[in-house]
Amino acid sequence: MSTFEILKRWTSKIEFWIFLFFLIRLIGITNPPLEIGHNWRQVTGLMVARNFTEVNPNILYPRIDDFNDKSDIIAMEFPSLNYLHFLFAEFFGYSHWYGRLINLLISSLGLLFFHKLLKLSNFNERISFFATIILATSIWFSFSRKMMPDTYCISLIFIGLYYGLKFLHEQKYLWLFLYAVFSSLALLSKIPAGIYIVILIPFVLNRNFKIRNRIAISAMTAVPLLLAYWWYFIWNPFLVTEYGNWYNIGTPMLTGIKELSDNLGKTLDNFYFDAFSGFIMFFLFIGGMVLMLIKKETKIILVFSMVFVVFLLYIFKSGFFFYHHNYYIIPFVPVMALLAGYAIASINKRWIMFSVLLLGITESIANQQHDFFIKNSEKYKLTIEPILDNFSESNDLILVNGDGNPQLMYLTHRKGFNCNNNLLNDSIYIANAKNNHCRYAVVNKHSKPNTYYLQSSFNTVFDNVDFRIFALN
Repeated sequence: MSTFEILKRWTSKIEFWIFLFFLIRLIGITNPPLEIGHNWRQVTGLMVARNFTEVNPNILYPRIDDFNDKSDIIAMEFPSLNYLHFLFAEFFGYSHWYGRLINLLISSLGLLFFHKLLKLSNFNERISFFATIILATSIWFSFSRKMMPDTYCISLIFIGLYYGLKFLHEQKYLWLFLYAVFSSLALLSKIPAGIYIVILIPFVLNRNFKIRNRIAISAMTAVPLLLAYWWYFIWNPFLVTEYGNWYNIGTPMLTGIKELSDNLGKTLDNFYFDAFSGFIMFFLFIGGMVLMLIKKETKIILVFSMVFVVFLLYIFKSGFFFYHHNYYIIPFVPVMALLAGYAIASINKRWIMFSVLLLGITESIANQQHDFFIKNSEKYKLTIEPILDNFSESNDLILVNGDGNPQLMYLTHRKGFNCNNNLLNDSIYIANAKNNHCRYAVVNKHSKPNTYYLQSSFNTVFDNVDFRIFALN
Protein backbone atom coordinates (compact mmCIF):
# COMPACT_ATOMS: atom_id res chain seq x y z
CA MET A 1 0.00 0.00 0.00
CA SER A 2 1.42 3.40 -1.01
CA THR A 3 1.96 6.30 1.36
CA PHE A 4 -0.83 8.19 -0.40
CA GLU A 5 -3.28 5.33 0.12
CA ILE A 6 -2.33 5.04 3.80
CA LEU A 7 -2.79 8.80 4.24
CA LYS A 8 -6.13 8.70 2.44
CA ARG A 9 -7.33 5.84 4.64
CA TRP A 10 -6.36 7.65 7.85
CA THR A 11 -7.76 11.04 6.86
CA SER A 12 -11.11 9.45 6.04
CA LYS A 13 -11.48 8.37 9.67
CA ILE A 14 -13.03 10.80 12.12
CA GLU A 15 -10.76 9.48 14.88
CA PHE A 16 -7.76 10.86 12.99
CA TRP A 17 -9.19 14.39 12.94
CA ILE A 18 -10.34 14.30 16.55
CA PHE A 19 -6.84 13.26 17.60
CA LEU A 20 -5.25 15.92 15.37
CA PHE A 21 -7.40 18.66 16.89
CA PHE A 22 -6.60 17.28 20.33
CA LEU A 23 -2.88 17.66 19.62
CA ILE A 24 -3.33 21.19 18.28
CA ARG A 25 -5.22 22.22 21.41
CA LEU A 26 -2.37 21.02 23.59
CA ILE A 27 -0.58 24.22 22.55
CA GLY A 28 -0.33 26.32 25.69
CA ILE A 29 -2.29 23.77 27.74
CA THR A 30 -0.16 24.57 30.81
CA ASN A 31 -0.83 28.32 30.54
CA PRO A 32 -2.08 29.98 33.73
CA PRO A 33 -5.62 31.41 33.50
CA LEU A 34 -4.46 34.77 32.17
CA GLU A 35 -6.21 34.78 28.79
CA ILE A 36 -8.55 37.73 28.44
CA GLY A 37 -11.65 35.71 27.62
CA HIS A 38 -13.47 34.31 30.67
CA ASN A 39 -10.50 34.07 33.00
CA TRP A 40 -12.92 34.89 35.84
CA ARG A 41 -14.98 31.81 35.04
CA GLN A 42 -11.94 29.58 34.93
CA VAL A 43 -10.40 30.77 38.18
CA THR A 44 -13.68 30.25 40.01
CA GLY A 45 -13.55 26.59 38.98
CA LEU A 46 -9.86 26.42 39.86
CA MET A 47 -10.58 27.81 43.31
CA VAL A 48 -13.09 25.01 43.89
CA ALA A 49 -10.63 22.34 42.74
CA ARG A 50 -7.78 23.74 44.82
CA ASN A 51 -9.97 24.00 47.91
CA PHE A 52 -10.97 20.35 47.52
CA THR A 53 -7.24 19.66 47.74
CA GLU A 54 -6.27 22.07 50.49
CA VAL A 55 -9.38 22.57 52.63
CA ASN A 56 -12.06 19.88 52.38
CA PRO A 57 -12.71 17.25 49.66
CA ASN A 58 -16.47 17.05 50.36
CA ILE A 59 -18.02 17.42 46.89
CA LEU A 60 -21.30 18.66 48.37
CA TYR A 61 -19.61 21.79 49.70
CA PRO A 62 -17.65 23.52 46.93
CA ARG A 63 -15.57 26.45 48.15
CA ILE A 64 -14.16 29.57 46.54
CA ASP A 65 -11.52 32.02 47.83
CA ASP A 66 -13.57 35.19 47.40
CA PHE A 67 -16.28 35.13 50.08
CA ASN A 68 -18.73 37.32 51.93
CA ASP A 69 -19.18 37.66 55.67
CA LYS A 70 -20.76 34.22 56.04
CA SER A 71 -18.60 31.63 54.29
CA ASP A 72 -16.49 30.58 51.32
CA ILE A 73 -18.95 27.78 50.43
CA ILE A 74 -20.83 28.46 47.20
CA ALA A 75 -23.95 27.14 45.49
CA MET A 76 -23.00 26.29 41.91
CA GLU A 77 -23.25 23.56 39.28
CA PHE A 78 -22.29 20.11 40.52
CA PRO A 79 -18.47 20.27 40.57
CA SER A 80 -17.66 16.98 38.84
CA LEU A 81 -15.02 18.58 36.59
CA ASN A 82 -13.48 20.29 39.61
CA TYR A 83 -13.50 17.00 41.51
CA LEU A 84 -11.71 15.20 38.69
CA HIS A 85 -9.13 17.99 38.91
CA PHE A 86 -8.85 17.32 42.65
CA LEU A 87 -8.36 13.57 42.04
CA PHE A 88 -5.53 14.32 39.60
CA ALA A 89 -3.99 16.56 42.25
CA GLU A 90 -4.17 13.76 44.82
CA PHE A 91 -1.83 11.70 42.65
CA PHE A 92 0.37 14.36 41.04
CA GLY A 93 0.12 17.40 43.30
CA TYR A 94 -2.00 20.45 42.48
CA SER A 95 -1.45 22.31 39.23
CA HIS A 96 -3.91 24.66 37.54
CA TRP A 97 -3.63 23.13 34.06
CA TYR A 98 -5.03 19.71 35.01
CA GLY A 99 -8.50 21.17 34.62
CA ARG A 100 -7.72 22.25 31.07
CA LEU A 101 -6.39 18.81 30.17
CA ILE A 102 -9.32 16.92 31.72
CA ASN A 103 -11.82 19.06 29.86
CA LEU A 104 -9.89 18.60 26.61
CA LEU A 105 -9.85 14.81 27.04
CA ILE A 106 -13.58 14.58 27.83
CA SER A 107 -14.55 17.07 25.13
CA SER A 108 -12.49 15.17 22.52
CA LEU A 109 -14.27 12.00 23.60
CA GLY A 110 -17.51 13.96 23.25
CA LEU A 111 -16.72 14.64 19.59
CA LEU A 112 -16.25 10.93 18.99
CA PHE A 113 -19.58 10.11 20.63
CA PHE A 114 -21.30 12.94 18.74
CA HIS A 115 -20.20 11.19 15.55
CA LYS A 116 -21.24 7.77 16.88
CA LEU A 117 -24.60 9.16 18.02
CA LEU A 118 -25.32 10.59 14.58
CA LYS A 119 -24.44 7.29 12.94
CA LEU A 120 -26.61 5.34 15.38
CA SER A 121 -29.45 7.78 14.61
CA ASN A 122 -29.15 6.75 10.93
CA PHE A 123 -27.43 9.85 9.60
CA ASN A 124 -25.07 8.80 6.85
CA GLU A 125 -21.29 8.77 7.29
CA ARG A 126 -20.76 11.83 5.12
CA ILE A 127 -23.07 14.07 7.16
CA SER A 128 -21.80 12.64 10.47
CA PHE A 129 -18.16 13.18 9.44
CA PHE A 130 -18.56 16.78 8.30
CA ALA A 131 -20.79 17.72 11.24
CA THR A 132 -18.16 16.45 13.67
CA ILE A 133 -15.32 18.30 11.93
CA ILE A 134 -17.36 21.51 11.98
CA LEU A 135 -18.25 21.08 15.65
CA ALA A 136 -14.58 20.44 16.50
CA THR A 137 -13.54 23.78 14.96
CA SER A 138 -16.48 25.83 16.24
CA ILE A 139 -16.48 27.67 19.57
CA TRP A 140 -15.89 24.15 20.90
CA PHE A 141 -12.28 24.47 19.69
CA SER A 142 -11.23 26.98 22.34
CA PHE A 143 -13.69 26.29 25.15
CA SER A 144 -12.89 22.59 25.23
CA ARG A 145 -9.47 23.49 26.69
CA LYS A 146 -10.67 25.89 29.37
CA MET A 147 -11.38 25.00 32.99
CA MET A 148 -15.11 25.38 32.32
CA PRO A 149 -17.87 22.74 32.19
CA ASP A 150 -19.67 23.90 29.03
CA THR A 151 -18.27 21.52 26.38
CA TYR A 152 -17.64 18.98 29.14
CA CYS A 153 -21.32 18.61 30.06
CA ILE A 154 -22.46 18.42 26.43
CA SER A 155 -19.86 15.71 25.81
CA LEU A 156 -21.21 13.72 28.75
CA ILE A 157 -24.79 13.92 27.45
CA PHE A 158 -23.66 12.68 24.02
CA ILE A 159 -21.98 9.70 25.68
CA GLY A 160 -25.08 9.05 27.75
CA LEU A 161 -27.48 9.30 24.81
CA TYR A 162 -25.34 7.01 22.69
CA TYR A 163 -25.59 4.28 25.32
CA GLY A 164 -29.30 4.99 25.72
CA LEU A 165 -29.88 4.34 22.02
CA LYS A 166 -27.60 1.32 22.17
CA PHE A 167 -29.85 -0.08 24.87
CA LEU A 168 -32.93 0.39 22.68
CA HIS A 169 -31.19 -1.50 19.89
CA GLU A 170 -29.47 -4.24 21.88
CA GLN A 171 -31.24 -4.43 25.28
CA LYS A 172 -28.03 -4.76 27.30
CA TYR A 173 -28.67 -3.38 30.76
CA LEU A 174 -25.06 -2.24 31.00
CA TRP A 175 -25.91 0.31 28.28
CA LEU A 176 -28.93 1.47 30.31
CA PHE A 177 -26.74 1.89 33.37
CA LEU A 178 -24.16 3.89 31.42
CA TYR A 179 -26.95 6.05 30.00
CA ALA A 180 -28.09 6.88 33.53
CA VAL A 181 -24.56 7.57 34.81
CA PHE A 182 -23.34 9.83 31.99
CA SER A 183 -26.66 11.64 31.58
CA SER A 184 -26.79 12.31 35.32
CA LEU A 185 -23.25 13.69 35.34
CA ALA A 186 -24.11 15.83 32.32
CA LEU A 187 -27.22 17.45 33.82
CA LEU A 188 -25.61 17.86 37.22
CA SER A 189 -22.56 19.51 35.66
CA LYS A 190 -24.78 21.97 33.81
CA ILE A 191 -28.54 21.93 33.31
CA PRO A 192 -28.43 22.98 29.60
CA ALA A 193 -27.05 19.53 28.75
CA GLY A 194 -30.59 18.29 29.41
CA ILE A 195 -31.71 19.98 26.20
CA TYR A 196 -30.59 16.91 24.27
CA ILE A 197 -32.72 14.44 26.22
CA VAL A 198 -35.64 15.51 23.99
CA ILE A 199 -34.11 13.67 21.04
CA LEU A 200 -35.00 10.42 22.81
CA ILE A 201 -38.71 11.14 22.38
CA PRO A 202 -39.03 9.88 18.75
CA PHE A 203 -37.14 6.71 19.67
CA VAL A 204 -39.31 6.07 22.72
CA LEU A 205 -42.40 6.48 20.54
CA ASN A 206 -40.98 4.25 17.81
CA ARG A 207 -42.84 0.92 17.89
CA ASN A 208 -39.97 -0.81 16.11
CA PHE A 209 -38.28 -1.01 19.51
CA LYS A 210 -39.57 -3.35 22.20
CA ILE A 211 -42.08 -1.79 24.54
CA ARG A 212 -40.23 -2.90 27.67
CA ASN A 213 -37.04 -1.25 26.40
CA ARG A 214 -38.89 1.99 25.75
CA ILE A 215 -40.47 1.88 29.20
CA ALA A 216 -37.11 1.09 30.81
CA ILE A 217 -35.28 4.02 29.24
CA SER A 218 -38.17 6.38 29.96
CA ALA A 219 -38.11 5.33 33.61
CA MET A 220 -34.31 5.60 33.79
CA THR A 221 -34.47 9.16 32.42
CA ALA A 222 -36.03 10.10 35.74
CA VAL A 223 -32.65 9.49 37.41
CA PRO A 224 -30.72 12.40 35.82
CA LEU A 225 -33.79 14.65 35.99
CA LEU A 226 -34.39 14.00 39.69
CA LEU A 227 -30.70 14.31 40.57
CA ALA A 228 -30.46 17.63 38.74
CA TYR A 229 -33.65 18.84 40.42
CA TRP A 230 -32.29 17.91 43.84
CA TRP A 231 -28.94 19.61 43.28
CA TYR A 232 -30.20 22.84 41.73
CA PHE A 233 -33.57 23.34 43.42
CA ILE A 234 -33.13 21.73 46.84
CA TRP A 235 -29.45 21.49 47.76
CA ASN A 236 -28.25 24.76 46.18
CA PRO A 237 -30.99 26.86 47.84
CA PHE A 238 -29.99 25.23 51.13
CA LEU A 239 -26.34 26.24 50.56
CA VAL A 240 -27.45 29.79 49.75
CA THR A 241 -29.52 30.01 52.92
CA GLU A 242 -26.74 28.60 55.08
CA TYR A 243 -23.66 30.14 53.47
CA GLY A 244 -24.84 33.08 51.39
CA ASN A 245 -23.07 32.59 48.03
CA TRP A 246 -24.82 31.85 44.73
CA TYR A 247 -23.32 31.59 41.27
CA ASN A 248 -26.11 32.26 38.74
CA ILE A 249 -29.74 31.19 38.87
CA GLY A 250 -30.82 32.94 35.69
CA THR A 251 -33.72 35.35 35.51
CA PRO A 252 -37.56 35.18 35.24
CA MET A 253 -38.48 34.36 31.65
CA LEU A 254 -40.45 37.54 30.98
CA THR A 255 -37.52 39.57 32.25
CA GLY A 256 -35.16 37.48 30.14
CA ILE A 257 -37.24 38.01 26.99
CA LYS A 258 -37.22 41.79 27.56
CA GLU A 259 -33.46 41.82 28.15
CA LEU A 260 -32.89 39.84 24.96
CA SER A 261 -35.24 41.97 22.83
CA ASP A 262 -33.60 45.16 24.12
CA ASN A 263 -30.22 43.75 23.07
CA LEU A 264 -31.22 41.82 19.96
CA GLY A 265 -28.00 42.59 18.07
CA LYS A 266 -25.79 41.16 20.80
CA THR A 267 -28.12 38.17 21.17
CA LEU A 268 -27.98 37.33 17.46
CA ASP A 269 -24.20 37.77 17.45
CA ASN A 270 -23.96 34.59 19.52
CA PHE A 271 -25.51 32.75 16.59
CA TYR A 272 -24.06 34.37 13.49
CA PHE A 273 -20.49 34.81 14.71
CA ASP A 274 -19.67 33.36 18.13
CA ALA A 275 -21.06 29.87 17.49
CA PHE A 276 -18.48 29.17 14.79
CA SER A 277 -16.09 32.07 15.45
CA GLY A 278 -16.71 33.18 11.88
CA PHE A 279 -19.29 33.67 9.17
CA ILE A 280 -18.59 30.89 6.65
CA MET A 281 -19.85 28.05 8.85
CA PHE A 282 -22.84 30.15 9.88
CA PHE A 283 -23.83 30.61 6.24
CA LEU A 284 -23.50 26.85 5.80
CA PHE A 285 -25.82 26.41 8.78
CA ILE A 286 -28.37 28.72 7.13
CA GLY A 287 -27.91 26.79 3.88
CA GLY A 288 -28.56 23.56 5.75
CA MET A 289 -31.80 24.99 7.18
CA VAL A 290 -33.00 25.98 3.72
CA LEU A 291 -32.04 22.64 2.21
CA MET A 292 -33.75 20.58 4.90
CA LEU A 293 -36.99 22.48 4.29
CA ILE A 294 -36.77 22.28 0.49
CA LYS A 295 -35.94 18.57 0.55
CA LYS A 296 -38.34 17.92 3.44
CA GLU A 297 -35.70 16.10 5.47
CA THR A 298 -38.07 14.98 8.23
CA LYS A 299 -35.41 13.57 10.51
CA ILE A 300 -33.21 16.68 10.51
CA ILE A 301 -36.24 18.98 10.81
CA LEU A 302 -37.43 17.00 13.83
CA VAL A 303 -34.06 17.07 15.61
CA PHE A 304 -33.57 20.77 14.91
CA SER A 305 -37.11 21.75 15.94
CA MET A 306 -37.14 19.81 19.21
CA VAL A 307 -33.74 21.03 20.36
CA PHE A 308 -34.39 24.61 19.24
CA VAL A 309 -37.68 24.89 21.15
CA VAL A 310 -36.07 23.71 24.39
CA PHE A 311 -33.02 25.90 23.73
CA LEU A 312 -35.29 28.94 23.34
CA LEU A 313 -36.61 28.36 26.86
CA TYR A 314 -33.00 28.23 28.06
CA ILE A 315 -32.25 31.52 26.27
CA PHE A 316 -35.29 33.21 27.81
CA LYS A 317 -34.29 31.98 31.27
CA SER A 318 -30.72 33.20 30.76
CA GLY A 319 -31.65 36.70 29.57
CA PHE A 320 -28.74 39.10 30.05
CA PHE A 321 -26.30 36.26 30.63
CA PHE A 322 -26.95 34.75 27.19
CA TYR A 323 -25.86 37.74 25.13
CA HIS A 324 -23.23 38.83 27.66
CA HIS A 325 -21.32 35.50 27.55
CA ASN A 326 -20.62 33.84 24.21
CA TYR A 327 -20.28 30.36 25.73
CA TYR A 328 -24.03 30.28 26.39
CA ILE A 329 -24.44 29.32 22.72
CA ILE A 330 -22.40 26.12 23.15
CA PRO A 331 -25.36 23.79 23.90
CA PHE A 332 -26.94 24.64 20.54
CA VAL A 333 -23.77 24.55 18.43
CA PRO A 334 -23.87 20.75 17.81
CA VAL A 335 -27.26 21.14 16.09
CA MET A 336 -25.92 24.04 14.07
CA ALA A 337 -22.92 21.89 13.14
CA LEU A 338 -25.25 19.10 12.03
CA LEU A 339 -27.06 21.43 9.63
CA ALA A 340 -23.79 22.92 8.36
CA GLY A 341 -22.47 19.39 7.85
CA TYR A 342 -25.63 18.49 5.98
CA ALA A 343 -25.10 21.52 3.71
CA ILE A 344 -21.46 20.58 3.02
CA ALA A 345 -22.39 16.96 2.34
CA SER A 346 -24.96 18.13 -0.21
CA ILE A 347 -22.30 19.75 -2.42
CA ASN A 348 -21.67 17.38 -5.34
CA LYS A 349 -18.35 18.70 -6.59
CA ARG A 350 -15.62 17.51 -4.23
CA TRP A 351 -13.23 20.38 -4.90
CA ILE A 352 -15.93 22.91 -4.00
CA MET A 353 -16.98 20.90 -0.96
CA PHE A 354 -13.48 20.64 0.47
CA SER A 355 -12.56 24.22 -0.45
CA VAL A 356 -15.56 25.61 1.43
CA LEU A 357 -14.85 23.30 4.39
CA LEU A 358 -11.18 24.33 4.49
CA LEU A 359 -12.02 28.03 4.32
CA GLY A 360 -14.56 27.66 7.12
CA ILE A 361 -12.17 25.71 9.34
CA THR A 362 -9.37 28.22 8.70
CA GLU A 363 -11.57 31.18 9.57
CA SER A 364 -12.87 29.55 12.75
CA ILE A 365 -9.45 28.52 14.08
CA ALA A 366 -7.81 31.82 13.07
CA ASN A 367 -10.39 33.71 15.12
CA GLN A 368 -9.66 31.55 18.19
CA GLN A 369 -5.88 31.10 18.07
CA HIS A 370 -5.28 34.13 20.32
CA ASP A 371 -6.85 32.20 23.19
CA PHE A 372 -3.89 29.79 23.17
CA PHE A 373 -1.37 32.45 24.11
CA ILE A 374 -0.86 34.78 27.07
CA LYS A 375 -0.29 38.48 26.57
CA ASN A 376 2.89 39.80 28.14
CA SER A 377 0.83 42.60 29.65
CA GLU A 378 -0.96 40.04 31.87
CA LYS A 379 2.06 38.15 33.19
CA TYR A 380 2.79 40.60 36.01
CA LYS A 381 -0.15 39.06 37.90
CA LEU A 382 1.88 35.88 38.44
CA THR A 383 4.26 37.79 40.72
CA ILE A 384 1.68 38.54 43.40
CA GLU A 385 1.88 35.23 45.30
CA PRO A 386 5.69 35.28 45.78
CA ILE A 387 5.46 38.96 46.74
CA LEU A 388 2.92 38.20 49.48
CA ASP A 389 4.91 35.17 50.66
CA ASN A 390 7.69 37.53 51.76
CA PHE A 391 5.63 38.92 54.65
CA SER A 392 2.27 37.16 54.71
CA GLU A 393 1.14 33.69 55.73
CA SER A 394 -0.93 31.61 53.32
CA ASN A 395 -3.89 31.66 55.72
CA ASP A 396 -3.96 35.47 55.99
CA LEU A 397 -7.17 37.04 54.71
CA ILE A 398 -6.60 39.78 52.14
CA LEU A 399 -8.54 42.36 50.18
CA VAL A 400 -7.99 42.89 46.45
CA ASN A 401 -9.47 45.40 44.01
CA GLY A 402 -10.53 42.81 41.47
CA ASP A 403 -13.80 44.61 40.62
CA GLY A 404 -15.76 41.35 40.77
CA ASN A 405 -13.18 39.31 38.88
CA PRO A 406 -11.65 36.71 41.25
CA GLN A 407 -8.57 36.19 39.05
CA LEU A 408 -6.13 38.12 41.22
CA MET A 409 -7.56 36.59 44.40
CA TYR A 410 -6.89 33.11 43.00
CA LEU A 411 -3.36 34.06 41.97
CA THR A 412 -2.54 35.31 45.48
CA HIS A 413 -3.32 31.78 46.75
CA ARG A 414 -5.22 33.32 49.65
CA LYS A 415 -8.78 33.95 50.68
CA GLY A 416 -10.51 37.21 51.36
CA PHE A 417 -12.54 40.06 49.91
CA ASN A 418 -12.85 41.16 46.30
CA CYS A 419 -13.91 44.79 45.86
CA ASN A 420 -14.06 47.51 43.23
CA ASN A 421 -11.86 50.60 43.20
CA ASN A 422 -14.47 52.84 44.85
CA LEU A 423 -14.54 50.70 47.98
CA LEU A 424 -10.83 51.27 48.56
CA ASN A 425 -11.80 54.71 49.86
CA ASP A 426 -14.83 53.51 51.81
CA SER A 427 -13.78 53.64 55.48
CA ILE A 428 -16.81 51.60 56.60
CA TYR A 429 -16.09 48.82 54.08
CA ILE A 430 -12.39 48.70 55.06
CA ALA A 431 -13.29 48.66 58.74
CA ASN A 432 -15.71 45.78 58.15
CA ALA A 433 -12.97 43.85 56.33
CA LYS A 434 -10.61 44.47 59.25
CA ASN A 435 -13.26 43.28 61.73
CA ASN A 436 -13.48 40.08 59.68
CA HIS A 437 -9.73 39.52 60.20
CA CYS A 438 -8.54 40.88 56.84
CA ARG A 439 -4.81 41.67 57.25
CA TYR A 440 -3.68 43.17 53.93
CA ALA A 441 -5.12 45.23 51.09
CA VAL A 442 -3.58 44.30 47.72
CA VAL A 443 -4.05 47.10 45.21
CA ASN A 444 -3.59 46.40 41.51
CA LYS A 445 -2.25 49.67 40.10
CA HIS A 446 -3.13 48.72 36.52
CA SER A 447 -6.80 49.44 37.23
CA LYS A 448 -5.88 53.07 38.10
CA PRO A 449 -7.33 53.11 41.63
CA ASN A 450 -7.49 56.04 44.02
CA THR A 451 -5.87 54.88 47.27
CA TYR A 452 -5.96 58.16 49.23
CA TYR A 453 -7.78 56.67 52.24
CA LEU A 454 -5.52 53.62 52.45
CA GLN A 455 -2.37 55.75 52.13
CA SER A 456 -3.49 58.14 54.85
CA SER A 457 -4.65 55.42 57.25
CA PHE A 458 -2.38 52.38 56.85
CA ASN A 459 1.27 51.52 56.37
CA THR A 460 2.55 50.46 52.96
CA VAL A 461 4.43 47.16 53.19
CA PHE A 462 5.17 46.76 49.47
CA ASP A 463 5.14 49.02 46.43
CA ASN A 464 6.24 48.59 42.83
CA VAL A 465 4.93 49.49 39.37
CA ASP A 466 2.24 46.79 39.52
CA PHE A 467 1.04 46.51 43.12
CA ARG A 468 0.82 48.44 46.32
CA ILE A 469 0.09 46.49 49.49
CA PHE A 470 -1.14 47.97 52.78
CA ALA A 471 -1.08 46.32 56.22
CA LEU A 472 -4.54 46.69 57.79
CA ASN A 473 -3.58 45.52 61.28
